[in-house]
Amino acid sequence: MTMNQQPGKIYRKRVADQILEDLRGQILSGTLPHGAKLPSERELAAQYGVSGPTIREAIRVLTAMGLVSSRNGSGSTVTAQSDTLIAVSIAAVVQFGNMNARDVFGLLAVLNTYAVRLAAERATDEEIALLRQAAERTAALDTDSVDQAAAKLKNYFHMLAGLSHHPLLISLCRFITEVQIGLAVEMSGGKLERIAGTLYGARMEIVEALEKRDADRAVELVQKYHQRVVERIQKTPRGKEMTSSDPRFSQLMASLLASDVALNEPGEN
Repeated sequence: MTMNQQPGKIYRKRVADQILEDLRGQILSGTLPHGAKLPSERELAAQYGVSGPTIREAIRVLTAMGLVSSRNGSGSTVTAQSDTLIAVSIAAVVQFGNMNARDVFGLLAVLNTYAVRLAAERATDEEIALLRQAAERTAALDTDSVDQAAAKLKNYFHMLAGLSHHPLLISLCRFITEVQIGLAVEMSGGKLERIAGTLYGARMEIVEALEKRDADRAVELVQKYHQRVVERIQKTPRGKEMTSSDPRFSQLMASLLASDVALNEPGEN
């Protein structure tokens, strides 16, 4: 595949950076869309008039940014999906800012309260009915495997965010929900029902508030739900032992962030 536009003139000063910005601009503008194969290293080197190592350096940085995926023998593919870009950005902020679980989950609470307020206005009756079904499937988490329980909770909260009909909000909520539930699983020692199992009634109350189009009540219920989840995570044996300054906690957060970024890469969904 050849690029849809000719590369800009490249000056010798900081050549790799200029190539990086040129390719990045084409990816973000959609000239090189998600799923597109980049030209081979040899083709890019010829187009830009530079050496192979210079191209490899630019591709390496694009890969680190989450804009391309590179595999030996298959070249580089554009991975510029909104969910991936948002996930990479959030993961970087969380890690570099040394944010703890309360910081991350506090943000999710704020986002979900905005989501339910929009949902009360924008969601159709049919969509809310589907949310009720998703909530009902979380009724007996204690009889599910940990993976089944986590999947049901994720589905409920992904659907809740989806009712907002706000693409950016949906992506933000989706990523942080994945991290929160992953952390709950780890902190509970695989006993997710200890944290979320007895909150079935609270999840149903949120649905009922949306059915009544009572945005204020829905917001209040979501805030209380998140507060109870955070309190329960912190009361788990591992939660009591680990703090945001504990290297084990930092490693756990880094692992969860990395795995959830990977969920959005090609072939992983």
